[in-house]
Formats: sequence, C-alpha cells, structure tokens
Amino acid sequence: MHGLSRLGTGCNRSVSPSPPSSPRFRHGRHKNFSGGGGRGGKQSSVDKIVFLLVSTVFRRKGVLLFAPLLYISGMLLYMGSLGFDVVSLKNAVVVVHRRLPPGSVYCSPQVFQKLWPFMEAENNASQNALMTTWNPKMHQGWKPHVNSIISKTGFSELPKSNGFLIIEANGGLNQQRLSICDAVAVAWLLNATLVIPIFHLNSVWRDSSKFGDIFDEEFFVHALRNHVNVVRELPEDVLQRFDNNISNIVNLRVKGWSSPAHYLQKVLPKLEALGAVRIAPFSNRLAYSVPSNVQGLRCLSNFEALRFSKPIRTLADKMVERMIMNSSHTGGKYVSVHLRFEMDMVAFSCCEYDGGEEERHEMDIARERSWRGKFRRRGRVIRPGANRMDGKCPLTPLEVGMMLRGMGFDNNTSVFVAAGNIYKAEKYMAPLKKMFPLLETKDTLATPEELAPFKGHSSRLAALDYTVCLHSEVFVTTQGGNFPHFLMGHRRYLYGGHAKTIKPDKRKLALLFDSPHIRWETFKRQMKDMLRHSDVKGSELKKPSGSVYTFPMPDCMCKQTEPVNEISNTTELS
Repeated sequence: MHGLSRLGTGCNRSVSPSPPSSPRFRHGRHKNFSGGGGRGGKQSSVDKIVFLLVSTVFRRKGVLLFAPLLYISGMLLYMGSLGFDVVSLKNAVVVVHRRLPPGSVYCSPQVFQKLWPFMEAENNASQNALMTTWNPKMHQGWKPHVNSIISKTGFSELPKSNGFLIIEANGGLNQQRLSICDAVAVAWLLNATLVIPIFHLNSVWRDSSKFGDIFDEEFFVHALRNHVNVVRELPEDVLQRFDNNISNIVNLRVKGWSSPAHYLQKVLPKLEALGAVRIAPFSNRLAYSVPSNVQGLRCLSNFEALRFSKPIRTLADKMVERMIMNSSHTGGKYVSVHLRFEMDMVAFSCCEYDGGEEERHEMDIARERSWRGKFRRRGRVIRPGANRMDGKCPLTPLEVGMMLRGMGFDNNTSVFVAAGNIYKAEKYMAPLKKMFPLLETKDTLATPEELAPFKGHSSRLAALDYTVCLHSEVFVTTQGGNFPHFLMGHRRYLYGGHAKTIKPDKRKLALLFDSPHIRWETFKRQMKDMLRHSDVKGSELKKPSGSVYTFPMPDCMCKQTEPVNEISNTTELS
C-alpha cells in the first residue's frame, strides 16, 4: 500500500518508501546505483559530449534557475507539506523516503519507553518539586482592592433606572461567566436594571442549567446591590407591554468587542425609549480595554459577586479536603491538570496521534457531527504535522506526565485531573497513572451518589473541576480556552498576584517529544527551564489588549510591600 500521509503515522523519521523507480531510472542514468554498465553498451562520443555540456550549464546556472522553486519548496516544508527526499539503495533498486520535519510526528510513546527506566530510578525521591515549585522572589505582593472599586462605582442609593437589560449567555461555564460579568459592567454603564442572565442551551455543551443551578443567585444580587440593580425576572407590568413574550423585546445586534461609547451612543437611546432591550448573544460584546471604573465592575463581579451555588460548593469543598488529605506527605499540596484530550478537542485540533486509520476515521466522524461541513470546505487543507510543530495539538496524558516528571514531580505527587471524557481513556490514561499512582479525577474523588445530581450537566461538573484546581499548589494548563484563562486570573487574585500555573511551551515540547534518543538529563534540564519560565510569567501584568479576567493586576489589585496571605471572597451576606 502506497497511499502515504504526507505527515506520517508513526515515529519513524521518514514515511514509508515510495514505489520502486522505473527500470529506466534505475539503470540508464545512475551507473553507481545499478552496479553495472548503463544500458548494456558503450556511450557514444556524442552522448558524452552532450552530457558534459548539460552538466556544466546546470552546475553554473542551475541554482539561479531553480532558486524560485527552492524557495517555494522551503516554504511548503515549513508548513508541513513537503519533506526532503532521502535516496537509498536496496537490492540495486533506488528507494525514496520522505523525511518529515522535526516535531511533526507523535513520537511520545517511544520517548517514554526510553526515559521510563530513569523515571523509575528517581521514584520516592527525597525532595519533591512540589515543595519548592515557586520562587518566593517572584511573588511581588499584590492584594485585591475591592474597597477602592466600591468607592469609584458604588452609590449610597442607586439612581432611577433607565430600563431593563436582558442578555443571553452562551457557551460553557466560563464563557457564561464572561458574559455575566460584562453584562454587569454594561448595566452600570447604562444605569440599567440587569435581569438575571438567560443561559442559552448550547449544542456542544448540552447543559440545560439555569443561572441559579450554577451560581448563588441571592449572593450575586446582594454583592452588587450598591452598584447595579439586579432582578430575577422582568416585572409583570413590563412583560405585559410585550405581550408577555420576552422574544418581542427588541434584540440589539451589538458587534463583538464594542466600546463603552458604542453602548452610550447606540444602546442607551433605545433603552430609554423602549424601557427594555435584549442583547443575544452577548459573549465578547464588550471591549477588553475600557476605563478603570468599568474594569472595576468586571473585577467585582468575577472575583467577588459570582460564587457557585450551595450544592456545588458543598461537594467541591469536600473534594478539595480529600485532595489535601491524600497529599499529607507533601504538606497538603497537590498538582491539578486541565487535560483537554476529549474526542471533540482532538477532532477540532486536526492533529494525528498513534491510532492510524481507525483514529482518522473517528475524527472525521466527530468533526462532521459537531461542525457540519466546516472542515470539508473547498480550499480547506488539514495539516496535522504543521499543527503539531506550531504547538496547537492537545497534549496527551502521557506527554503531561513526562513533562511533570522531568520538572521534578515524583511518583508521590498527588495529581488531580480536570477533564471531560478522555478520548480512548483506557489507552491514553494508563501511562499517566503509571507515572503518578496518586491520581484523582472527580469520578474517583467523589462517590457516584454525590455526583448523581450533576451528571448530564457539563457546566456544573466543570464548576467542581474549577474549584479543585483553584486550590491546588500547582495548576497545569495544556490547551488554552476560557477555563484556564479564568482560573489563572482567579489564582492571581487569591495568591498575591501569582498564578502558580505551568503553561508549557508546546512548540518546544513537540521537538523534544519527537526525539526518541534524547537523554534523560537533557530532557530534565529543558523541563526545569520551562518551569522557571512559568514562574517568571506567573506575576504578569495586564497589557492594553489583555483580559482583566486573566490578568487582574493592576485593575483589580494593588501593590503592597508586606507578604500576602492566601485570601478568600470578602463579600458576605449580612
């Protein structure tokens, strides 16, 4: 079979050889390869002269003639579409192998096989990296400044409302969180009464939960009482004006990342004229860069007013306590990992692993099921190798485990894995459990009876994961997305401005995991450099284009000279 994938299916540095070259190529022009005398007779003098003439011209001007072609080939190689051909001789037949670019192939199982004996030798180490992960010098001493936020945006008595703002929050847990917090900021900006956000039933998340199922509604209303008036539903008299149908309220199509000026110029007049407006969908409808008082409302909403509902908090707190008890040998400290290796994530990434044709078939079906036709559009080219080299492939459980062991976390480290349904979990989770026997998930940390009320509700289950990750000593993000972005910001807010998060360089990892002959000491050195880099970036400040939900300094926090202790939510019900 010669139907080659241009990106390879295994760890061999070249793909399967191409079909044997034609007899004419094998015998006519390559005497050294054929081991004999050309076509069976002597070359004529004319043939020799012509051959020498053409060879001379090619040697002198061939490079210039083929320079454009070489440039294009180089670009294609960079994009993962072309590799150098390696020519070898086997049984007097020319065999052409295509060499794949470094980092374009999933070779992690072969690397693990080589490094595992060295990991075993370091089991039960005297010093676990968990005890010394973060350099205290990197903690710059930031603290929340909610009081100054309240003084900027609060009122002793709220002014008369300009009308009711209704928004629809779509997506998963943290995309909903983003919409809610932005809605609070917009409601304050418009002096509007915010109706508790409606949650859109997403075709991917398939969670029918309402606001009160996930968040503490009473606490939310109370925490914002001096800043924004929040009501659970539209008053009866207002709803009657729209024939008791919320869909009759005008839906304003606000562009993504709109400025405060847009809301004041375009939305406020409609609100004042109609008494109620709707914005659906509302995800990412407010710009990141806004005045500090508007940022203040985002901070107050996200870090103080939004807390999970009591059923979620009760179980989540038990899970955190159990993780701490399981980590007694490391002073109650544990590692949490956000693992994005669900089938939909693997399919969406368009990356290839080691499942061969079966895997490719399953991914094609998954892509068509969730994103009908998106990946089959004309001109769409899927390049798994280029994606891997660019650091866009989800890390497998095996790769996460090797990375952590290389950083110095030994087999006695308690690890909590936050994830959905892992693709082929039995196969891919086995090596991670081998490296970290003290591994837990929400399904092992909580009993089936405790989890029963949350089953079928992805956002509520994500809230359990979120809480256990929030309180870990080390959080590891592997693929990006709203979950780690909000979690990193929340951890900065709680831990003196430091995210205590490992954010790996996946481009570098792709190269290292594509090196089956790498030495253990070399691998460890690279991993510890990566850990140090994460430590340095832990206290990063928000840039103008950054999100306050990920980078709360300096908008939500202020600098202080004394060491900061871990803090919890400060807003309480009176």
